[in-house]
Amino acid sequence: PLLREEISGMYERAEAEDILVFAGAEEAIFAYMNVVLEAGDRAAATWPAYQSLHEVARSSGAEVAPLALRHEDGWRLDMEDLRGHAGSTKAIVVNFPHNPTGALPERDAFEEVVELARENGARLFSDEVYRLLEHDPAHRLPAAADLYEGAASLGVMSKAFALAGLRIGWIYTKDRELMRRLSSFKDYTTICNSAPSEILSLIALRARDVVLERNMRIISENLRQADRFFADNAGIVEWARPRVGCIGFPKLLRGTSTESLAARLAEEEGVMLLPGEVYGYPGHFRLGLGRRNFSQALERLEGFLKRRVRW
Repeated sequence: PLLREEISGMYERAEAEDILVFAGAEEAIFAYMNVVLEAGDRAAATWPAYQSLHEVARSSGAEVAPLALRHEDGWRLDMEDLRGHAGSTKAIVVNFPHNPTGALPERDAFEEVVELARENGARLFSDEVYRLLEHDPAHRLPAAADLYEGAASLGVMSKAFALAGLRIGWIYTKDRELMRRLSSFKDYTTICNSAPSEILSLIALRARDVVLERNMRIISENLRQADRFFADNAGIVEWARPRVGCIGFPKLLRGTSTESLAARLAEEEGVMLLPGEVYGYPGHFRLGLGRRNFSQALERLEGFLKRRVRW
């Protein structure tokens, strides 16, 4: 109860009973998709995306339409594409701040997504696990569940708070019937969460200003180094600069596939990247901005690209 109360304080309208805590965001996604969707339903989901957001929905028998984001558009959500799906979908699944691009829509665009869901009677599942890591706090979006009774907002301790090992996530929704069904479903997965993890999460959330300031300081410094890297290597790589979070999704302009690049980079330099092929976006790779040793990794990546990428 103390943890649910503390989590609710991060939202505008939430009360403790609007929060259900899970063993990580993964369990929360699994529970939601299985409770809300079934064979014959249709859903629409932002793409690229964390795999569970679309594949768990698909495994329930639902048809999932991708809402594709594009590098050349600055990874903006195509509202016309969404309108084309909204009338026939049971659930709209969005992920903003976005993984893996770090994209974030303007508030009016996000509110339009919410209104489309409301007007069409669709549920809205909003993956907000990178919320609170906005590079400019003025860009922070409201939680979807604060705006719409039919929305569920996903949060977790592993991203903004850098405490992945605790395995604590949550769903916030004002929909009491959905909350009841999610609670019943959880009885057949983990039943309850780790009590030490819940207490450690409570401690971190009570000190969240200190924790977030520390994490944003690391990201801000690494982002400055990344800006220099992309300016110096403009003929090899480019990116749509992320507006939020600790990841970006650059594009390789020359040479080998990103899957091959990632394998060779790990073998030769001990540096790990996630190739875009994982997301169905060949030619891109996910770059992390959250580690203290980022400068050393970036230096090794730069040397590797200049030695290995064909001109």
